[in-house]
Amino acid sequence: MNNLSLILTATALLGVSGVPAILCRRGWLPGQRIAAGLMVAGSILGLAGTGRALAGPLPELWIAAWGLPIGQFAVAIDGLSLVFLLPIFVVPGVGAIYGLGYWSGVSQVESGRRLGFFYGLLAAAMALVVIARDGVLFLIVWEVMAVAAFFVATVEDEKGEVRRAGWIYLIATHLGTLCLIAMFALLHQATSSWALTPMASGAVAPKLTTGIFLLGLVGFGVKAGLMPVHVWLPGAHANAPSHVSAVMSGVMLKMGVYGIVRLTGILPAGPVWWGGLLLGVGALSGVLGIAFAIGQGDLKRLLAYSSIENIGIITMGVGLAVLGRSMERPEWIVLGLGGAVLHMWNHSLFKSLLFLTAGAVIHAVRSREIEKLGGLAKRMPVTAAFFVLGAVAICALPPLNGFVSEYVIYVGLLQTALSGAGAAWPASLGAVALALIGALAAACFVRLLGTVFLGEPRSSATAEAHEPGLSLLLPMAVLGGMCAALGLAPWLTIRLVERAASAWQGVPGRLAFPLEQTTQLTMVGVMGWVLLLMVALLLVVLKVALRGKAIGRTGTWDCGYARPTARMQYTGSSFGQSLVGLFGWALWPRRREPLVKGALPAPSSFSSEVPDTVLDRLVLPAFRFADYFLPWLRLLQQGRIHVYLLYILGAVLALLLWGLTGS
Repeated sequence: MNNLSLILTATALLGVSGVPAILCRRGWLPGQRIAAGLMVAGSILGLAGTGRALAGPLPELWIAAWGLPIGQFAVAIDGLSLVFLLPIFVVPGVGAIYGLGYWSGVSQVESGRRLGFFYGLLAAAMALVVIARDGVLFLIVWEVMAVAAFFVATVEDEKGEVRRAGWIYLIATHLGTLCLIAMFALLHQATSSWALTPMASGAVAPKLTTGIFLLGLVGFGVKAGLMPVHVWLPGAHANAPSHVSAVMSGVMLKMGVYGIVRLTGILPAGPVWWGGLLLGVGALSGVLGIAFAIGQGDLKRLLAYSSIENIGIITMGVGLAVLGRSMERPEWIVLGLGGAVLHMWNHSLFKSLLFLTAGAVIHAVRSREIEKLGGLAKRMPVTAAFFVLGAVAICALPPLNGFVSEYVIYVGLLQTALSGAGAAWPASLGAVALALIGALAAACFVRLLGTVFLGEPRSSATAEAHEPGLSLLLPMAVLGGMCAALGLAPWLTIRLVERAASAWQGVPGRLAFPLEQTTQLTMVGVMGWVLLLMVALLLVVLKVALRGKAIGRTGTWDCGYARPTARMQYTGSSFGQSLVGLFGWALWPRRREPLVKGALPAPSSFSSEVPDTVLDRLVLPAFRFADYFLPWLRLLQQGRIHVYLLYILGAVLALLLWGLTGS
């Protein structure tokens, strides 16, 4: 069996994994276990096929006819497909194990059946998106992915908030799909084929390729969650089950990134402004995504906005690669695209880990509100340790994997900025934006870590929290271990990066990673090991110094009060208030300040929130305006033939009058 056959078999296993759960007559729990087993088996088989393909010759192609009048079933794997297949075969598999404990089959029978079926279908559709090489097939599996994501994200549809988020997602994703349909129609017009193969330089008019690029950027950008077309993402990720949020954020968003990368590889090298536009959109998404995250009071909404930030970083890397292609600078291509695919892979690991740890907190406390949490590090130390690991990785701090990929993008942007070429100024702005993103991410996760895991419990439910079971902790351990492994041995990713860059650029063999950066990556890994050894040595010294000494316990710092309460702690809102105010021009926060009047003022309170500027300030008001005025047009729909004939007569007379005046 060749590698492509292994991957197709694994995809089929993922797709049918939820069927036994629906058909099982012994109850939902046995079916859930069978579904999880099939998901894990499909993941292992897919990883085996992907690993073999990385070591062998590429690409591999298989074409089969089907009954549709257009298109064909054409699938293939190359270096670019493989790097996007890796998270597809990792995150849903560990998520299925997590779901055994998080979404109990005993109490969630009906919703569990639906979740099990569409969860596997979502994973299979994503795998087919990555290997599809026909435009019609791509659109079909893209729509299957979109619909499956809708059903898994709205499992708890008895809640009004979940239904609202689901409908916003459905509208947004189909608007994006309309752009993709138009894009593929233009591609077919340009090439007279539905095949997704590179176009020859000069074969298509520049205006047509620009139209295709812009339509693809909008259509794929909606799925990726790029600002300002991100409106569906925070609500859908916040209200989905946590292991579904991990798959949607860690993997499904990357399908939008894959679409942008694949499209820019198919089109001929475009003008320099294509790369500049991608850099600008990525910088905007990165900076504002993390700024919105700082102002959130919902644990999972904060992580969702942080995903927008990381998608922005990935897009900046893609923009650098597009700049390199336009200006014939292969080192920019390798550093830009290499950093982008590395960060795509790294984000799929640490963001999935963070969503799973957030799910463990929600499972224990039954609340997503940050201000109701606190002191969980004492009650859930293992979960807290995994959260710290994910937070260090997402803040791009050594020795974990987030530092490696952002370092590669930094180097590429700085080399471009110092080159003196025409792309120097957008690269300079990109480097500044990336530095700002890193600082804001550190502030965001310090706030989150301090409010949720440190201090004292802010509610009785938090005070009674405890560690989850093994089915929740094991997936966290797998993802955390992979974050550490990629951070401590980054040189293992170089071959993967080279093959992905070569497939995108259309270069046979491998587009070599610069030797200087290869050495630097090796040194990054070595420095990570040195840092770990220093920390371990410090712990040993501390343990020896404290041997035989009594260690007492006392309350958290009491600020001078004799009997402090949990209400006297800093809140997450107060911690992030200064940064929210700094970005108030974009965030438009809502503040309700206390009204203190007179000698004996009435009880009052303070609250602040940061709604989504695009969705809550622009999109929803526009829909409400349309909802108010569009019903008036129903007066035109009389249901009488003679009225419609009168409309036709009026239209003909108007056209005649226009023609006479025009002549």
